Amino acid sequence: MMFKTIRSMLAGAGLAVAAVALTAGGALAATSVKFTLDWKFEGPAAAFLVAADKGYFAAEGLDVTIDSGNGSSGAVTRVASGAYDIGMADFNSMMEFNDKNPDKAMKAAFIVYDIPPFSLFALKKSGIAKPADLAGKTMGAPVFDAPRKLFPAYAKAVGVAPDSVTWKSMDPPLREPMLVRGEVQAISGFYFTSLLNLRALGVTEKDLTIFNFADAGVSLYGNALIPSPKLMKENPEALKGFLRAVVKGWRDVAANPAEGIKAIKKRDPLIDDALELDRLKMALEMCVLTPDVKADGMGGVRADRLDAAIEQVSATFGFAKKPAAADVFDASFLPSAAERKLTP
Repeated sequence: MMFKTIRSMLAGAGLAVAAVALTAGGALAATSVKFTLDWKFEGPAAAFLVAADKGYFAAEGLDVTIDSGNGSSGAVTRVASGAYDIGMADFNSMMEFNDKNPDKAMKAAFIVYDIPPFSLFALKKSGIAKPADLAGKTMGAPVFDAPRKLFPAYAKAVGVAPDSVTWKSMDPPLREPMLVRGEVQAISGFYFTSLLNLRALGVTEKDLTIFNFADAGVSLYGNALIPSPKLMKENPEALKGFLRAVVKGWRDVAANPAEGIKAIKKRDPLIDDALELDRLKMALEMCVLTPDVKADGMGGVRADRLDAAIEQVSATFGFAKKPAAADVFDASFLPSAAERKLTP
């Protein structure tokens, strides 16, 4: 009788009844949430792991499972298939997926990388000193690499014909070695990934020419938290709680990045602590603690920037139908602006 009463109350509050149960002691069990990262347990994943380790998810009544990923496209597919409730994935890759799969279209609920780390790298000795020098060159990246897929938007912004370069595909571990060996003249990748991988190969920043998409006025958003439509509809309070916990994790990591690396180390004891600390600090500086985030808090969008991003992505991918802002981002689950502040 007691369970029926609680069940009725939860249903009236809009919660997914299937997600709750009574424990043997009569208390409500935590709501299970499966979350997939976009990549491995590296520095930028620290905030989510800190949120788990410090009980922020548990305090919201959530039992969160965090799994590593194999790229943004894979994370989008995992959520679309129903295998995961929430994914960390490139916002632009989600829009591309929606255009190809309108019956499975999703919306982001939280922007993690306010400025994406999309970058191009070339060795200075190759003679590439300015974007125009990319014309006629061979560039390398995995086929699913987000900056590779969005290269036409960058090329248009800097006045380079997108088809003036030839692309060579490879698995992620081979990207930077192929650049060093001269098998490609430039590569695309996340700034903090390729730069640190090249450093490990003995290539310093002074040896490189680096082009960041954001510097060319490509006003895209980067990785976002993408919930399944089912979670958004059936358990909105769980999603809101998840986002509140995530912000707390990012706030802690911004204040103490080394704490975040300890959380990573618990999942992968073989990481290089110093390298992952550098990676996390780069992600914070370039992608997270941006002027917009410092002013307005983490997670939201600016209407003018979002409209510009949709325009650029739609043109780049040749969408069958350009989406409206409301088709790709739902701000209704965000914590308040005050709660989303990362810095004093």
